[in-house]
Amino acid sequence: MSIILCLETSTTNCSVSIGDGDFIIAHKEINSKNFSHSEQLHSFIDELLKQESLIPKDLDAISVSKGPGSYTGLRIGVSAAKGLAYALDIPLISVSTLLCLAKQVNINEGLIVPMLDARRMEVYSEVFDANYNSKREIKAEILDESSFKTELNQGQVHFIGTGVEKFNAICNHPNAIFHNKKLPSAKEQFFIAKRKFEDNDFEDVAYFEPFYLKDFVSN
Repeated sequence: MSIILCLETSTTNCSVSIGDGDFIIAHKEINSKNFSHSEQLHSFIDELLKQESLIPKDLDAISVSKGPGSYTGLRIGVSAAKGLAYALDIPLISVSTLLCLAKQVNINEGLIVPMLDARRMEVYSEVFDANYNSKREIKAEILDESSFKTELNQGQVHFIGTGVEKFNAICNHPNAIFHNKKLPSAKEQFFIAKRKFEDNDFEDVAYFEPFYLKDFVSN
């Protein structure tokens, strides 16, 4: 049995969970458009540990969403995860933000496209099959009426994430299924992190950096 602390800060959702063995035993999150992660993240961690009568030394690993996503949000989450992993001398696990989003869709056939809103009509997206195998690499792309036409012509495609709203406005394909605006969560992250923990799939704490996909651009 392993206890894993999971941190998700790649979007406006500040999400923390603790998993023990096969179950999530604690979870807390808040979606704040003001990106209050720097104020909320550590208080959420402390609150959940106390709630479960745990201390940091009880943790077996730290997991963090690696991106893509908000530059600032990713820096906050990864910095916290690396600091805890180093101080506690426990493994650091990174999990794809888009895979976490895809895991919120449960289908038997078809494709899943998680997409995160970037600037203007741009999104970060990936394509998964019904078993969550990646069928197309992560891209930063500008949406238009022909986006994902190849996938849509093959069958149903489920779109999920913060980029869905603007694609829904321009896509009229009958095979497109749009899920309500969803955010990545530490809930789905735990089950991916658990598998990585069992496989000893860890990051180098000293050198790990978030996957930004694009260079930072200030407003």
